[in-house]
Amino acid sequence: MIQLPGENATSKSQDAYRWIKERIAAGDFTPGYRLVLGTIAGELDMSVVPVREAIRQLEAEGLVTFERNVGAHVSMVDDSQYRYSMQSLSILEGAATALAARRLRADDLRRAREINALMIETLDHFDPRAFTSLNQEFHATLYGECANPRLLELVASEWSRLGNLRESTFSFVPGRAAESVREHENIVGLIETGAPLGEIEKAARRHRSATLDAYLIHEHPDETLGLPAF
Repeated sequence: MIQLPGENATSKSQDAYRWIKERIAAGDFTPGYRLVLGTIAGELDMSVVPVREAIRQLEAEGLVTFERNVGAHVSMVDDSQYRYSMQSLSILEGAATALAARRLRADDLRRAREINALMIETLDHFDPRAFTSLNQEFHATLYGECANPRLLELVASEWSRLGNLRESTFSFVPGRAAESVREHENIVGLIETGAPLGEIEKAARRHRSATLDAYLIHEHPDETLGLPAF
């Protein structure tokens, strides 16, 4: 196969991007961790050029911050950024869920219920990280059939950003988990019965905004800022 000019560099930058992102997600590179391009390039056995491209991509996603004369570091946890991501995700994921609703098959809805059942099982011996992972899988099952690839990219980007900002919101508000799985059943039921798409979208939005509101009440009890009831 003929390799196009720049194809190898692009492939290496994506390798570097995934390598750095995986370590941020795993907590190996914690908020504030300095990303030294030369060190990373040496670790990956490549030049600093693809690493620099990877850093730029991560910066665009909000996972990395670059400061002149200082360099790149993993973005610090910021409550305002967390709010923005949750607010954005409520709108994006709500729309994607509604757009996917009519394309879901009985097997998809059955799978969503199976995942939700696993989430319910974790409530007795609660593990926030496991619950959050299942939660993401549940929602991906519902919005995955959305025919708008750009919307799916935006949803994935916000999920990734959230993973860097908060390992699990449910670590802060574990009591929200029981409410969340009940709301999951409601959303699946609306899709299953062919409810109006606007109603499905509103339920998905409110579900996400309720998690944000629970967090804000816990962390900032004096504040009343939450998501509007669309």
